[in-house]
Amino acid sequence: MRIGVIGTGRIGTFHANTLSRHRDVGSLILTDVDPVRAQELAHRLGETAAPGVDEIFKWGVDAVVITAATSAHAELIGRAARSGLPVFCEKPIALDLPGTLQAISEVETAGTALQMGFQRRFDIGYTGAREAVRSGRLGRLHTVRAITSDQAPPPAAYLPLSGGLYRDTLIHDFDAVRWVTGHEVVDVFAAGSDAGPGMFREAGDIDTAAVVLTLDDGTLASATATRLNGAGYDVRMELAGERDQITVGLDDRTPIASTEPTGPPAASKPWTGFLERFGPAYEAELAAFIEVVRGERANPCDGREALQALRIAEACELSRRERRPVRLGEIPGGRDLGA
Repeated sequence: MRIGVIGTGRIGTFHANTLSRHRDVGSLILTDVDPVRAQELAHRLGETAAPGVDEIFKWGVDAVVITAATSAHAELIGRAARSGLPVFCEKPIALDLPGTLQAISEVETAGTALQMGFQRRFDIGYTGAREAVRSGRLGRLHTVRAITSDQAPPPAAYLPLSGGLYRDTLIHDFDAVRWVTGHEVVDVFAAGSDAGPGMFREAGDIDTAAVVLTLDDGTLASATATRLNGAGYDVRMELAGERDQITVGLDDRTPIASTEPTGPPAASKPWTGFLERFGPAYEAELAAFIEVVRGERANPCDGREALQALRIAEACELSRRERRPVRLGEIPGGRDLGA
């Protein structure tokens, strides 16, 4: 199998390393807006670098992995679909609903596969939580708490391109809430703060957010995120039911300390970032993509799943801006591509 990798930045490099080691991948073609970066990675891996995206499609590949800038995702997805190629793409499809809907339409018209990169679906903690909920171990689920906290903010230049904290960061929590619980979000109430470094205000973004989500069965979920958690990278989910309560992401590297005399000590080596925390999950999602390409399994996270997470993020932006609860029915794309 020959795979084209478009984008060789941090996550693209990680994915290229993973794919290069996979037993079912014969070769890679790598390209990037910075040709030197692509060439250097190709040399390290013993793979081929292409001067541009056109060559990925001209030279012939069996599938495409898109890890380019978000602004390029939708166009590249459409191009791959028109070429009849299955695609793995990092979230999101696009930073807006029209671009997302158009890309999904092209994929569905072509009848090709689009697998989105929501890696938490492949993390052992999140899969365990899903199994616990679905088995009835917790009883009636009444409360979910999701947390995503970056240790340090991204570069200032990234912020205007990120789509904002809801679309860039909390979108993972929105997808995880849906996937773990098996229920849809029906309304949101969101707040945000830009009280941190000035670069967030300059970018029209926020550095900290809190959201209350109501699910279609009445379960209440909260989701918080921040770019400024100096203790370390903290991603957790707590699920409480009438019978039991569980948590995802609590281990000896969780960057949290107890004030109780008999509480656990602070982590001696806290998580520092997403690649370190979710490395095995990233590898597992690409292994799943190869199985999808080979026709050995169903798509575990298609474009419509990504659309629903983006709709929740869009509802949060509207809620924060207008300081009111927002029903998901107010956001286009809920029923079909024309909705």
